[in-house]
Amino acid sequence: MNNAYVEFREAGYYVRGTRVSLASVVHAFREGASAEGILLDFPAIGELSRVYGAIAFILENPELIQSYLADQERLWNEFEARNPLPPELAARFNEGRDLLLRQQA
Repeated sequence: MNNAYVEFREAGYYVRGTRVSLASVVHAFREGASAEGILLDFPAIGELSRVYGAIAFILENPELIQSYLADQERLWNEFEARNPLPPELAARFNEGRDLLLRQQA
């Protein structure tokens, strides 16, 4: 399903004319980011009207969005299962994440 602000290509939804995934906008919006904040985080979107258009698409198509996100998560889990991180890299990643979380607390 395509509209003026969102398009389906390469097995995923994107903000039309950009490489910004709709999933990125969904997650930011659900975490409470404003349209202006989303544009700051993803300047490749280009215009605030595109952010509002993407948000409208998200709100108008909740079942489609849930299905899409579930499919993306399934694909990610399959990818991770086929391509596990080497143990030392996973340990470094976890240490860095834990440090960041402690600093934010």
